[in-house]
Amino acid sequence: MLKRSEFHLFPKELGFFPYVWLIYLSMPIYYMSQERGLRMVTGYLMIALFLLTYRQLFFAKKSFNYWLGLQMLLSFLLCVLYNPYNLFLGFYTASFIAYYKDQRRFTISLAIFYVMLILPFIINFPRMGRQDMFITLPFMAVMMMSPFGMRSMFKRQKLEQDLNKANERIEELVKREERLRISRDLHDTLGHTLSLITLKSQLVTRLIERDPRKALLEAREIEQTSRAALRQVRELVTNMRTLTVAEELKASERMLRSAGIAYQAKGDFRLEGISEVAQNILSMCLKESVTNIVKHSRADECTIAVEKTSGELRLTISDNGIGCSEDNETRGDGNGLKGMRERLSLIDGTLELASSGGMTATICIPIVKRKTSDNELACDNGSHSIP
Repeated sequence: MLKRSEFHLFPKELGFFPYVWLIYLSMPIYYMSQERGLRMVTGYLMIALFLLTYRQLFFAKKSFNYWLGLQMLLSFLLCVLYNPYNLFLGFYTASFIAYYKDQRRFTISLAIFYVMLILPFIINFPRMGRQDMFITLPFMAVMMMSPFGMRSMFKRQKLEQDLNKANERIEELVKREERLRISRDLHDTLGHTLSLITLKSQLVTRLIERDPRKALLEAREIEQTSRAALRQVRELVTNMRTLTVAEELKASERMLRSAGIAYQAKGDFRLEGISEVAQNILSMCLKESVTNIVKHSRADECTIAVEKTSGELRLTISDNGIGCSEDNETRGDGNGLKGMRERLSLIDGTLELASSGGMTATICIPIVKRKTSDNELACDNGSHSIP
């Protein structure tokens, strides 16, 4: 059995607003009460039909033009055949004309509305006194301008609705990006740390018989590393962890040396003037690159260099390992390298890989000149690209 739709006299979402306008029908009803006989009955029927058009125009879609035309016709007849002050019914029509989104329909209906206002005024002009004219003319001017004001208000409301929807969409995208960011951070952090723990565990296995004391020291370092990993995970989840490249460089040095890979650093890694966001992204990329070297490169040498020019920052991580020729699948665009590219794209950065006598990863990010409060130029990374 089909459920009957609930009847509403006016749209529920408009609340009490449509009922307030019914007050303006009291004037034509009062004037009609002074008529007699068939003329009074006909007048009341016209007012009732006018009320019906008022209600229908809130719900009509395909028949909106017809109901609006009928309403203008009724206003015209009530004004010409009965009382000139019924001209004030035009306020109803003026508000509904503003519903038109199409400029052509709005202009046509506005022109017809003006005719429906001016023509009754001309017809009733001979029997109108000076006081009537002083009252009618200002209200006519207001009615003629009302569609523009109402249309502007409706456009603003529509823009606010679209803005609210856009903000909701942005919030959803931000949440999604934040989830991706956290997953990338967890992957980079845990991948780096677990690789280090694996290396040290293998070292402990080899040393436990030959040098138990050193094996004990390595085991304690494993414990410290695992505790540090737990702390990093907590900080990443709570969005409190902001690494600098210099900090990550020290961690990378420890990992490379634990893996028996000779390490060399070139350049100034303090990176003064580079934003915290950019430093955090660069540090994560450095961590991922060093992890790949330790896990896949079979290298015994690694060089990390940084070069800063007036418009670009370049970070290069190279090794003398096998490159991509023998281990293309593991050293190709896996989750780690994909995550690096995604991170760098947020600050308009790029990642280039070259395999010649080993692997070389070159990370470039732009440096944007911005004016400080003292009108001096300062260097900052393009963190404006962050959503």
